[in-house]
This record gives sequence, structure tokens and C-alpha cells, in this order.
Amino acid sequence: MEKNLTVGKEKISTLFDAGSFVEIGAYVKRSGDIDAYDGVICGYGSISGKLAFAFVQDSDRSKGAFDEAGARKIEMLYEMAIKNGAPVVGVFDSAGAVVADGSATLSAYGRFIACVAKASGIVPQIAVYDGICTGMALTVSNMFDLSVNVAGKSQLYLTATNKENNCFAPSIEAESESEAYAAVRNLVEILPQNNKDDASVMSGDDAARAVAVAGLTGAELVKALCDNGAFTEINAKESGIVTGFAFFGGTLCGVVASNNACDAGKIGGIGAKKAADLISFCDRFGISVLTLVDSEGLCDCACGKCTAMLAGAYANATCAKVTAVVGKAYGAGFTLLGSKALGADIELALEGSVISVMSPESAVAFLLNDEITQDKSREDVEAEWCEKYASAVCAAEKGDVDDIVDEATLRARICSALYMLSVKADGTPERKYARTPV
Repeated sequence: MEKNLTVGKEKISTLFDAGSFVEIGAYVKRSGDIDAYDGVICGYGSISGKLAFAFVQDSDRSKGAFDEAGARKIEMLYEMAIKNGAPVVGVFDSAGAVVADGSATLSAYGRFIACVAKASGIVPQIAVYDGICTGMALTVSNMFDLSVNVAGKSQLYLTATNKENNCFAPSIEAESESEAYAAVRNLVEILPQNNKDDASVMSGDDAARAVAVAGLTGAELVKALCDNGAFTEINAKESGIVTGFAFFGGTLCGVVASNNACDAGKIGGIGAKKAADLISFCDRFGISVLTLVDSEGLCDCACGKCTAMLAGAYANATCAKVTAVVGKAYGAGFTLLGSKALGADIELALEGSVISVMSPESAVAFLLNDEITQDKSREDVEAEWCEKYASAVCAAEKGDVDDIVDEATLRARICSALYMLSVKADGTPERKYARTPV
């Protein structure tokens, strides 16, 4: 058996807890080559004390070339991961397929794709781009739930003739290999093991802790509200809508938060898609969704397909959904970002929030210009319009908001709502029969 420490084995030692990795299929040789071990290393072990499975394409073994033998090992790995309900981490670093194997290699990719598709929604799948990932391998990796890129090292393209045509954006951009594997370990640690697991933890943070949120938006707001300020941001490049994972009172949440400091928190195409992706992931694994709204509606780059994806993700998700309007909620910014009409279980609003079909400035210009006089300024009319038509109280009176809270109690109310909804994913309790009056 191979004794040398290869690049692939070094990656495994970085990923798993020390001494915990157990390789499966260790003696499998490349198809038709009795002298070469296969280019993919597969096995299981613990990551932060939790069972996990992984395959690593080893660039020290024929540049990690993929073949039918590697597909068989990955199939065996996935079968074990699904049966034991534990996440799969895939480390992609391969120059491509074993071309000489012909159709056998093409079928191998097909079986690889089938494995990933079968596991989707059962166990979390995390892809790591620690080298070259091209062609069919890139297609497979895009089927994973989350991904981590290594700056300056990851090379992602579908065809060698057009390396710039890649619409893929990784979940996390790491500056180094060590940072990338630390990010993977963190994801495995905080996420549920499977779609039946509970990711809640003892946070050590007071759920009723008073929070000052005035002036905060986006990631800063999330960090102020969540347990211990620990927020794992996902797809950070698009900053109009912030997404990621955090705990609130020990309950894991997928967080969608408007960032009013970036184009007034308006919803764009990329932001809508990444929010929809996160909500769908949370729904597949029974993770609660918290939405923090501070948005002036749609931006000019928004497209109907992306906003439809966002609306559909909220409307179809059956996981617990809590929404808080923390500033402005104009037009589609209110409706699309986790409104009660789209299925939010609880919707709160901070005192002083503005909930309106359009901005007060536009509303007055459109409807009330004739009320502006020498004795009554435009600002006065706008203030009156806000109080009469666009306050949180108005929304609460119509039943579109459940309650109005002050900033000091916002965290406590969010934690309370999530705790109340913690068993929602189990569905309506079954009963033997109802009581019969006697």
C-alpha cells in the first residue's frame, strides 16, 4: 500500500480531527493499472467531534484524474453517508478524466452525479475548490449545497477554450487553504447532520440581552443580534442582501438581512437568487429562517425570474420563518422579504419603521403636491403621510405585522419566537381520537 504522504492525504489531515480519519477503498487501483492507486481518497472521521464523510481528489496521483474506479469508491462513500445520516465534503482538485477509458469515464461521471442528486436534501454537501475543477466535475460540484473557494488556487471552468465563461459564485471565498478548511470545519460544526437532525446548541448568551441596533444594518445588525456575535456569512460579494448562518437563543437560523448601506438595501437579481438559495437549503434541512428587512424595494438590476425565485422560496418553505422590519420596507422590499402574506409565522417591526407601498417622498409627489403651501412644507406633508399611511402601527392594525417592539427587546422577541416555533418542522401532532362528550 502507498506510504508516502500525498497532497490529498495532507488535505484530509487538515479537514478531520487528528487521528480520526478512516479510509475506505484504500487498495483500489486505477482501471487497467495494477501499479497505480486510484486518484480519489475516500473515507470518514470526525470534524469538531461530528461524524462526516469526505472524498479528496489527490493531484499527486496522476493529477487526480477521474475514472470508473474512483466513481465506484465515491458511490460506496455516499451509500455510507446516507445510511448514517452524515454530511459529505468533496475536495475537487483534478486535471480531468482518464480519457483512454472512453465511455466508461463518461458513465462514471453520470454515476457521480446520481450520487450527489440522491443525497441532496438528506445530508448537507460541501464542495471545496482546492485546485482545478473543470467540465463535468464543475457541473457535479455545483449540485452541492455549499462551496468554498481558495483565492489564487481555485481554477473553475467548463471548457478549456472559454475559461472566462463561469457564472458560478462560491458560498465562501477563503484567502488561503487553511482558511478554507477552517470554514468547512465551521460549517460541519454548526449545520445539522441530516434532514432529521437538530442543530440547536447551548449558546452561553442571554436570550434576553438588550441590544442597541440604531444605525446598524446588514451583517453588523446580524452580529449585534445573534448569539455571541458569531455570524457565518455566505456569498458575501453581493452585499445588498446579506445571507448566512447564526444562532439565536441556541437556535440555528439561516439569516436574510437587507443592507441599507448598500443601494438602500434594494433587492437585485443576484441578491434575490442568493437569498432564495439559502431559504431553500434551510427548508431542506429544517433550519429556521430569520429575515431582517431594511429595504427601499427593487433596484434597477432586478429581474422578474430572480424575484420570482425569492417569492417562491419563501412561499414554499415550511420551516419556521420569523421576520423583523428594522427600518424601511418599501414596496416589494416588504412583500418579498419574508412577509406574513408569503408565509412568515411571526413578523415584528421596530418602533419607527416605515412600511409603505412607495417612499414617502414619492407618495407625496405623486398624490399630495396640492397640500404643500407656504404654511405647510413638503417635509410636513411627508411626515403626516408617514404617520397616517406608512407607520408600523398602520401595518399592525391591518394584521400585516404581529407586534411592534423597541430595539432593546428585539433580540429577546426574536429568540422567543424561534423557541416557540422550534418544533414546527415536526408537523401537526398526531392523535388517536378526539374526546367524545359524555
